[in-house]
Amino acid sequence: MTSKIRIGIIGSGGIARMHVNAYRQMENVEIVGVADIVPDRASQFIATHHLNQAHAYEDHLVLLEQELDGVSICTPNVSHYQTTMDALAAGKNVLLEKPMSVTLQESVEMVEMSKKSGKMLSIGFQPRYDPNMQFIRNYIQDGNLGKIYYVEVGGGRRRGMPQGTFIRKELAGAGALADIGCYSLDLALHTLGHPKPLTVSATVSNHFGTNPKYHPEADNFNVEDFGAALIRLEGGITLQFKTAWAMHMDTLGATRFLGTDAGMKITPYGEGPWSGVWDGGVGTITKYHDIGGRLTHTPIPCVRSDLNLFDEKVKDFVHAVANGLPAPISGEQIILNQAIIDGIFRSSELGKEVDIVLP
Repeated sequence: MTSKIRIGIIGSGGIARMHVNAYRQMENVEIVGVADIVPDRASQFIATHHLNQAHAYEDHLVLLEQELDGVSICTPNVSHYQTTMDALAAGKNVLLEKPMSVTLQESVEMVEMSKKSGKMLSIGFQPRYDPNMQFIRNYIQDGNLGKIYYVEVGGGRRRGMPQGTFIRKELAGAGALADIGCYSLDLALHTLGHPKPLTVSATVSNHFGTNPKYHPEADNFNVEDFGAALIRLEGGITLQFKTAWAMHMDTLGATRFLGTDAGMKITPYGEGPWSGVWDGGVGTITKYHDIGGRLTHTPIPCVRSDLNLFDEKVKDFVHAVANGLPAPISGEQIILNQAIIDGIFRSSELGKEVDIVLP
């Protein structure tokens, strides 16, 4: 009989609940511990979710001393770096919620520690498991649009600003860019095959979050709620990026891939003021091309699936742990995402284009 995969949970907030729900669907997984720095919070989480075999810890380092095959890190963004470094140094495989880190340097050091420890670091970008997202990447990677020279990624909510830890820089590190913008960037970079970013010219602002007319915690709001950037990628590709938690507009536009042979327009799935971002599924796919010298376009049907993308992310992590496979969504890939976000903030602060230097 195969022994169970022993999992620990670090951080017991709302996102941890989703991890637990996914793990509990797998017969080969046992959640053996939960850690949270808030006194009694881990024990309350264990009781609420009936994790009868799990032990509660207020120090994640004590949890990491236990026999574990992997950990889910579900802490506030600013603690992603140290908690991940500790887990990898302790010889544990890591499934880390996005964003990967607050700074580019932190991401680099996390990947280096993963290589040094021989343990995987997988980052939680569950939209990659959407069948339509996978189709888009495969279709473009197969050369059906020709050479890609321009990509435009949108993603914005008319109203959709979170509260609590999301809006405080000392806990979140960043706002809309870290919360939803990273999904747009991953859609573009993953589809393109992860080209390196070279330069960024960008701006960020927070006109809505700091206004009590639009946010109940305006006095505590000190992150960005909007960002836009022009990014040069290797291979002669231009990437236009924009994201918003709130705006006076219905949409920031579709995602577009322009190729030398054809183009593709993609819209996100969902309706309402909190929709319009790439943290979920695909709404429409349309190919623009020529037939016999005539301009035409072809709607590509989307697959409507019952897949829970979050569950698929966790299952893939467990599968990789159980079979000694590489990280499903590696830190090496997400470093490029983090490099762009880092460049956006530097460019906005300096008011000019900045270079992106990767190790």
